[in-house]
Amino acid sequence: MFICVPRKGFSVKEEMKEKNQNKETENMEDRKKNGSTPWLGGVVLILVGVVFLLRQVSGFRLDNWWALFILIPAIGSLATAWRAYESADRKFTTSVRGSLIGGLMMVMIAAIFLFNLNWALFFPAILIITGLGILASSFLNS
Repeated sequence: MFICVPRKGFSVKEEMKEKNQNKETENMEDRKKNGSTPWLGGVVLILVGVVFLLRQVSGFRLDNWWALFILIPAIGSLATAWRAYESADRKFTTSVRGSLIGGLMMVMIAAIFLFNLNWALFFPAILIITGLGILASSFLNS
């Protein structure tokens, strides 16, 4: 049979507290490295809640409510563009451009479905945005 005698100044509570603080710091660093966006779920829930609230209060109606789910990757793409912009010392790089244009295209497509807009009006805008993206990449590469 063994008897464990703690060392002087040793406290289990202090050790546990230190371990928990280290884990929290590691988790925050991992989120920053991996670029996870825990706020994305909150934004989606807020948007869906606002739509349902508007429907109940004002009679606002979305026939294509499923198009809200197109906004999930759009917000993720825009967040990726922002992180790339920040990590590149606020310079407009090709990775920023790609994520930004992809996010804007998805937002535009979601808006077309959500508000029953005419594709004929927005198709030229999609072509213009794509062309601007190609021009921006050619200027960035030169």
